[in-house]
Amino acid sequence: MTKRSIGPRTLLYPHPDLIIGTYDTAGRPDVMAAAWGGICSSRPPSVAVSVQKSRQTYANLIEQREFTISIPSADYVKEADYFGIASGRDTDKFAATGLTPVKGDLVNAPYVGEFPVVLECRLLQTVEIGLHTQFIGEILDVKVDESVLGEDGKPDIEKIRPFAYDSMRQEYYGFSGVLAKAFSVGKEVNR
Repeated sequence: MTKRSIGPRTLLYPHPDLIIGTYDTAGRPDVMAAAWGGICSSRPPSVAVSVQKSRQTYANLIEQREFTISIPSADYVKEADYFGIASGRDTDKFAATGLTPVKGDLVNAPYVGEFPVVLECRLLQTVEIGLHTQFIGEILDVKVDESVLGEDGKPDIEKIRPFAYDSMRQEYYGFSGVLAKAFSVGKEVNR
């Protein structure tokens, strides 16, 4: 198949929609939507998010060194998008959206009470990468609403209903169900 070059871009499918929660120096809760992030280590369990220096969240992360990541369900796509377009410097995003800031149990950072999955993280390292700084946090705990757990006690993606961001089209997409069992379907190759 012929491929067409579209040049170097911030393109990866899918981009997660991660809501970073921090407190500012006055203890005011703030949240920011970030699509540049993901799991980066199994031991210790860690996640990386990239934030521009111009963002209020950047200053909060540098000062507090702790943060949360809330995973919104598709029911909250409007609010999650707002978290990415409003500035925490001059806006109380929780008040504007009517969502609830909840202080983390293990970190001094807020999470979004209505979002079904939350990671509590302590900053391990920062990496300067051009316009962004990558913040690598150790995941100290994952909290999951009981309503999105499956019968096996594990988070159920179909109940969580997360969504992804397409940076090329600037659109959000849902997921459409299981395609195959991981670490299993590949065993059918060369049979």
